[in-house]
Amino acid sequence: MTTQPISNHEVATLGGGCFWCLEAVYDEIEGVISVESGYAGGHKPNPTYEEVCTGKTGHAEVVQITFDPQVITFRDLLDIFFSIHDPTTPNRQGADVGPQYRSIILYHNDEQRRIAEATIAELNAANIWNAPIVTEVQPFTVFWIAEEYHQEYFAKNPYQGYCMAVVAPKVLKARKKFADRIKTKR
Repeated sequence: MTTQPISNHEVATLGGGCFWCLEAVYDEIEGVISVESGYAGGHKPNPTYEEVCTGKTGHAEVVQITFDPQVITFRDLLDIFFSIHDPTTPNRQGADVGPQYRSIILYHNDEQRRIAEATIAELNAANIWNAPIVTEVQPFTVFWIAEEYHQEYFAKNPYQGYCMAVVAPKVLKARKKFADRIKTKR
């Protein structure tokens, strides 16, 4: 009789503007097993990108991160999250405007909820931004994976205009700020 290995991986679901930016950053972080771009937090089953872009499905563009908590904690993931987007602007990130670009943490358990709320309280108390954090903290319900062409978008399209202007600067910022957490090439 064989037994299945017990997975000690956890899942985090985060939205901070365009999912291409978040995916590109988290793909490089040590302890992150996988990152998938998709949609969550809305009411329409199995939405398409075009439907989400209307702002009428209630969904946010999110990434679902599978990670090894022995290597990187949920709090570490949130520290990265809050450093690569502006959590003070409701329904927008830069030129991307609409509820699909809102800042959101969809927690998978009470511990993630507690950590998310405590992190937001600490960051607000530190007055890092000129406005309070508006990041939504909601229970995770369902994740709808985005179309294949959105997966690994930055890796496949590094010279596309949006990637050069928006994604690349966030990746470079994360590489600099979290240099000790970047995966080493093997």
